[in-house]
Amino acid sequence: MSETTLASLGGVSETLLLPLYNRAMESLRPDALIKDEKAVALVTQGLADGTAGLNFAHIKQIRMNELLNTMRTMLTRAMDGYARDFLNRHPAAVVVHIGCGFDTRFERVDNGAVEWYDLDLPEVIELRRKLIGDEGKRHHLLGCSVLEDAWLETVGTPRQRHFLFLAETVFVYFTQVQVKALALQLCKHFPGAELVFDGWKPFEIRLGNRYLSHTPFAGLMRWGLRHAQELESWGIGFRLLDEWGFFDRPEPRLARFRWMAPLFRWFKPICIFHFRLGEAAR
Repeated sequence: MSETTLASLGGVSETLLLPLYNRAMESLRPDALIKDEKAVALVTQGLADGTAGLNFAHIKQIRMNELLNTMRTMLTRAMDGYARDFLNRHPAAVVVHIGCGFDTRFERVDNGAVEWYDLDLPEVIELRRKLIGDEGKRHHLLGCSVLEDAWLETVGTPRQRHFLFLAETVFVYFTQVQVKALALQLCKHFPGAELVFDGWKPFEIRLGNRYLSHTPFAGLMRWGLRHAQELESWGIGFRLLDEWGFFDRPEPRLARFRWMAPLFRWFKPICIFHFRLGEAAR
């Protein structure tokens, strides 16, 4: 195995360190909203000796206050919730985690029956195998771009199975043309599948790039979604099932920021969108 390091990843691939660092720091809190012990171990080792090239210097350049850290964690927890809800409805389903990075969502939501695919770029999956471990009987790793076609056949055909595709803070790094092409491919190969992703308004993309302008991540975010209904016009049968916002339900950690709730409910700068892609074949 080659000695892949974060120095050789760079760009969008290196952004996987931000949610990894956030999950680790959150897990150490007494009031933690999620627990990820593997993230704690990786970050601890990386901060101590740069194990396997896990250099968090770039992450520390990002000014993450209590609000941003909490919202980052809430986003991850909400995505976990969508996965659990789907598996409650379809226990033996297939789930594809697009842009998985070093996330251990499979371990957090595994119901003992799901078939799970973690998908990311080849260099990320290579490093993930080295640091976290290899595949299991129901847990598979796919090292490729989600914009390629080869992985579609690897995951398989519907065969009376239900499919869920999760993409947490991934599509913001694509163009609209790329996201639309992917959604149409998923609809074609997995009719009736469900897609859950977080979408950012165009002005939030601009603000995010400006916020990161002093870091190596400047200018990486590209796609902003004005309204969820835009996707419903992309393909026959695309239907919005649900959307989630940070202030939809009470969260004690956001109590002192409750003055922001009306703004978030009105402008919806960042939301999680839950779509059905077409109708399942009968």
